[in-house]
Amino acid sequence: MNSQMLPPNAQEAAETQGLRRLDTLNPTEPHTFITPAKKIHEGHDVPHFLTSLAYRDIGTFVMQLNISMCPRKVDGTSQIQTWKLDSPIILPHPVQKLQELLRKVDAIIEEAPPDTGPRRFGNVSFRKWYEILESRVQGLLREYLPTEVINFAASPAGGLSALDELTPYLLGGFGSAQRLDYGTGHELSFLAFLGCVWKLGGFTRERCQDGALERSIVIGIIEPYLRVIRRLILTYTLEPAGSHGVWGLDDHSFLPYIFGSSQYCPAINNNEAMPIEGSLPDSPETGDVVKNKVVDHERMQNMYFAAIGFINDVKTGPFWEHSPILFDISGVRSGWGKINKGMIKMYNAEVLSKFPVVQHFPFGSLFRWEQDPSATPVVQSVHARSQPPSLSASSGGAATARPPPQEGTRAPWAQSRAGPVPGGAGAMPPMRAPWADKPNPGD
Repeated sequence: MNSQMLPPNAQEAAETQGLRRLDTLNPTEPHTFITPAKKIHEGHDVPHFLTSLAYRDIGTFVMQLNISMCPRKVDGTSQIQTWKLDSPIILPHPVQKLQELLRKVDAIIEEAPPDTGPRRFGNVSFRKWYEILESRVQGLLREYLPTEVINFAASPAGGLSALDELTPYLLGGFGSAQRLDYGTGHELSFLAFLGCVWKLGGFTRERCQDGALERSIVIGIIEPYLRVIRRLILTYTLEPAGSHGVWGLDDHSFLPYIFGSSQYCPAINNNEAMPIEGSLPDSPETGDVVKNKVVDHERMQNMYFAAIGFINDVKTGPFWEHSPILFDISGVRSGWGKINKGMIKMYNAEVLSKFPVVQHFPFGSLFRWEQDPSATPVVQSVHARSQPPSLSASSGGAATARPPPQEGTRAPWAQSRAGPVPGGAGAMPPMRAPWADKPNPGD
C-alpha cells in the first residue's frame, strides 16, 4: 500500500494507530441534508466510487471500529485486556438506545409470522415484516436517537431533515423486501447508518484514544444487529444477495470476520498500529474453525466464530466443501493478525469494489459521491472492467443475481488448503484501498 494514497492528515495516524477518525460535523454551521440516491448504475461507475468521499469515510469508519476490538496492554503491568461478547461492558447511553431500537425491530417478527404455504425462495411474509418496519422507522428514530441528531441544523424553511437522510440507510440495512434477500450490501447500509449517526455527533463529539466508544458500537450495536439479521434469515429463509456462491466468503455478512479476527490479535498499546501477524496468547488456532466444539464455545464470545457458528447452523456437509474460502483462510500460519489484515483487503476487493454489492448504495450529504481530492485515480484493471452491467432496476440493497466466480475471489493472502479455484495462476490481485494497509516497508 502506497502511503501517498492515504487521506489528508492520515499519514501520522497510519504510522501511530493505523487509522484516522471519522469526522463529526459542526452543529453550529449550516448543513443541507439530501435524500440519499443511487449513483452506481453500471460497472464502470465503481472506479468513481473508489475515489469518492463516501468510500474514504466508509474505510475510515471500518478501520476505526476494527482497531477498537484489538486487545490492549494494561499500562505498567503484564496484563492484557480483551473484549468478549459475553463479558460485562458499560455501554454509553446512545448505544443503549440504539440497542433498544434493535429490540423493537426484532419484535416485529412476532407480528409477521412466516407463511406456511409452499415456496421456492424466501418467505413472502418478510414483505409484511418490512412494511411494518417501514411504517414505523421514523418514529423509532425519533424515539431512540439523541435529540441533537434529530434536530441537527434544522431548517426553519421546512427543508429535509437528518431523518430524511438517515432513514434509507437504516431501512437498507435489513434486506430487500422485493427480492427477499440479504447480503453484504445491506450490511454496508447499516454500517453507513451508524456512520451517519457518528458524523452528526450522536455518539460523542469528544476525541478519545482508547477506542472504548467504538468498541461499544461494535459489541453493543453491530453484534446485536447481526443477531437480528440471523433471526430474519432463519425465519423468512432470506436468499443470499449478490452472492459468489461457494466461492464467496459468507453468503450474508463480512464485518464479523473483520472485527472477530481483531479480537484475537496480539495486544497493543493505545498509540500503536494494528498488528499484522501473530495471535493473542491462548486464542484458538486459526484452523479451529472446523472443530465444532471449539466453534460452539467461542461463538458466545467472538464475532468471527459467531459467524462460523451460524454457517454451521444453516449448512450441512464438510466445512471445506460449503465454505472453501473460510477453510482456505484457516490455513494461515501467521496468526489472527495476518487474517485481520487480509480481511480488510478482502472487504475492499470483494465488497466495496464489486458492482453487484455496491450498486444500490445511496449517496447524500453525509456519505458523498463527490471525489475525494486526496484520492489517487483508480487504474481500472481487467477485473474491474469485467464487472457486469446493472442487474436490477430496483432499489435497496445488493442484487440477488449470482455472477460466476470472478478473478480475485479467492483470498490471495491465505495458504491454499482446498486446491485451485477459478481464475488460476492468472487471477488478478484484488484492488487495494488507501485505508486498508498501513505503510510497512518490506511487507
